[in-house]
Amino acid sequence: MDAAAFFAAVRAQPFGGTLPQKAVDGLTAILKGWSLFGDGDLRKLAYILATAFHEADRFRTMEEYASGAAYEGRKDLGNTQTGDGKRFKGRGFVQITGRRNYADWSERTGYDLVRLPEMAAEPALAARILVEGSLLGTFTGKKLGDYITAAKADYTSARRVINGTDKAALIAGYAAKFEAALKAAGYGVAPAPLPDILDGAKPEPTPEPDDRAARLAEFDAAFAAANEAFVTLRLARERLL
Repeated sequence: MDAAAFFAAVRAQPFGGTLPQKAVDGLTAILKGWSLFGDGDLRKLAYILATAFHEADRFRTMEEYASGAAYEGRKDLGNTQTGDGKRFKGRGFVQITGRRNYADWSERTGYDLVRLPEMAAEPALAARILVEGSLLGTFTGKKLGDYITAAKADYTSARRVINGTDKAALIAGYAAKFEAALKAAGYGVAPAPLPDILDGAKPEPTPEPDDRAARLAEFDAAFAAANEAFVTLRLARERLL
């Protein structure tokens, strides 16, 4: 994909002419997360980008603006302990909320988000949660594959993957714009073959190396360091209280 073409396209729509650095960083994190955990479907990627655009307020924030007090005592979110509402407020590109979600993603990723919930706002981890959660259906029990198939792309109903039908039409419009930007940038389009200028038999092509394992190892190494830093800061903060 031509990254410059993609960012030029989204600067126009849906960003309306201005593309802040925080948005570039957020989009880049999601594209990297998609390369590791996505399934290659351009339309699903478009909807995932649209979800983050909406939930993270155009990439202005990685944490819910409200205090989270409204979630206190919400057993449907797993908030069974005093202070869980504020502790497990919405964070990340998809704004995961509640002790149950934080515990689930702690188990899935191996990072202790129950102890250190702020880690859910770290872009690389937030991108993984957004991508995997949308594809697996961990947020609501509905997954993107229920609405985006070979035969259709129902962006409006796909909102059920995240949050019922709240703002479904609005986010569907964003998805259509991200889809157009991805297509304009050549996402998923194989490069044209070079002209055949050789006589006789062609040499066997050398397969592209699969660096997924290396990239996953790099991801895990980065988060091991981030986890240690979060623990250090959290303990220092607790000593001050």
